[in-house]
Amino acid sequence: MAVKKYKPTSPGRRGMTSFTFEEITKSTPERSLIKPNKRSSGRNVHGRITVRHRGGGHKRKLRVVDFKREKRGVPATVAAIEYDPNRSARLALLHYADGEKRYIIAPLRVRVGDTLMSGPDADVRPGNNLPIANIPTGTMIHNIELKEGRGGQLVRSAGASAQLMAKEGDYAQVRLPSGEVRLVRQTCYASIGQVGNVDHGNVKLGKAGRKRHMGFRPAVRGSAMTPRDHPHGGGEGRSPIGMPGPKSPWGQPTLGYKTRRNKSTDKYIVRRRRKKRRG
Repeated sequence: MAVKKYKPTSPGRRGMTSFTFEEITKSTPERSLIKPNKRSSGRNVHGRITVRHRGGGHKRKLRVVDFKREKRGVPATVAAIEYDPNRSARLALLHYADGEKRYIIAPLRVRVGDTLMSGPDADVRPGNNLPIANIPTGTMIHNIELKEGRGGQLVRSAGASAQLMAKEGDYAQVRLPSGEVRLVRQTCYASIGQVGNVDHGNVKLGKAGRKRHMGFRPAVRGSAMTPRDHPHGGGEGRSPIGMPGPKSPWGQPTLGYKTRRNKSTDKYIVRRRRKKRRG
C-alpha cells in the first residue's frame, strides 16, 4: 500500500496525503454481509452525551466480520480485498468450499486467489487461524482470542502484530504491540501474520473537514474556557493549570492518571507496557 501526495492547490491540500487503494479489488461490499449502522453521536439511551466530540460524518454500513474463524477444516479462497469505513484494516472476502461467504481482517501479503484454512491442522502461513498451542514460538500473530470461542479481541488494527514469545503449561506469553507481555491460554485461536494496510499511520489528513467526515467534532482546550466550564479555565492571558495535575472537565485527574482497576486479570500481565516509577 502506497501513500500519495497532492499538489498544494489550496491550504487544505498542502501536505495532505491519502491511500492509493491499489490493493482494493472490489468497490462495493457483499450485500449478504452488511447491516445498517445507526449512529449514536456519543449519546446513550437517554439522549445524554457520554462521549464528547462525536457527531456528523459520512453514512456507513456495518460489515459483519468473522473474528471467530469457526469454520474448522473448510478451505476458503480469497475472492476480494475490500475497504471498510469502520476500521483501519482492510477486509478479505472469503468464499468457502461449502458456498458460504465471510469477511475476515485482511493480513499482510494475502492476495486474491490464496487459499486459507482455520483449524488445528492448518499450515502456519499468513491468514490461517490456529490454536496458539500449534503455532511455533517467535511467530507474528494477530486477531488473538482472550477466551476460547469468543473470537479475536486483540491486535486487529492496521499494521499491528503480536509475537508469540514462549509457552509454559496451559498458557503462552504473547508480546503485544504496546510492549506488554501477557499470558493467553494455548487453547485460544490466533491468526498468522501481520494485519495489512501498514501505511495507515503515515496518512496526513491535511484539513479539519476530513476529520469531520469521519464523525469527529471539534475539541476545545480547557485553558480556553472559563472557570465555571473547566478547571483549567480562567486567568489573565495564558495561564498554567494552577493545580496539582491536569483535570477533566468534571474535576477528575486525567492525562496519565492510572484508571485500571481490573485486579482479576492482573495475574495475566507478565510485563506492563510502561515501567513503574521508582520513589
